[in-house]
Amino acid sequence: MKVTIITVTYNSEKYLEDCIQSVINQDYKDFEYIIVDGKSSDSTLSIIKKYESKIYRWISETDRGMYDAINKGMAMATGDVIGILNSDDVMASTDVIRSVAKAFEENNTDTIYADLEYVDSEDMNKIYRIWKGKPFKRSRFRWGWMPAHPTFYIKRELVAKYGGYENHFYSAADYEFMSRYLYFFKLSAYYLPKLLVKMRRGGQSNQGIFKRLRANRRDYLAMRKNKIPLPFIVSILKPLSKLHQYGKR
Repeated sequence: MKVTIITVTYNSEKYLEDCIQSVINQDYKDFEYIIVDGKSSDSTLSIIKKYESKIYRWISETDRGMYDAINKGMAMATGDVIGILNSDDVMASTDVIRSVAKAFEENNTDTIYADLEYVDSEDMNKIYRIWKGKPFKRSRFRWGWMPAHPTFYIKRELVAKYGGYENHFYSAADYEFMSRYLYFFKLSAYYLPKLLVKMRRGGQSNQGIFKRLRANRRDYLAMRKNKIPLPFIVSILKPLSKLHQYGKR
């Protein structure tokens, strides 16, 4: 099974090398790595070129944001399954891609998701929050649950069938994407009980009350679009459903 990993960059020089090395050092070799850059003005392109021989394909051009760039990467992908790794983040171990491929092969599933750690930007051994998954039940979407997006892998043929990320949802585009596939279209999902990603703190949608309210509004619109019952209430429950993650560290 061939796996595609996509990283989107824009002025990502500070942590990009960590990200790239965590991918190219994987012990599973049947994968391709795609980087989509948004016309960076720092040393991001120099770092990409340093590892060019290990990268299947990369481009640098203007885009309409992160999710537009991810869609470009998915259009270039040739793997059987696709996963996303943010430029600030790293794969948690060298057997991540091998574990993902094995989970698809053994469980006859459309998608998989797993565990994630939120860590300190400078000391990745300092854990602030653990996103521990649980076996998949579609009904959990009605209570604000969602998989950890950086651990989400999906068969490429399904992306071609049901579409990519809808950029106009902004910070909620990842939630809309997963709820569309897993709730509205009722695709199958398998929970892989393994830590796949270490994610540095600093998500845009969680910085300040105004941004949190704006993110909740977009969550609500995504819920309405994908027919999740009582979307206003569920959009309030969604951030509350993550509070327990802060105690797991």
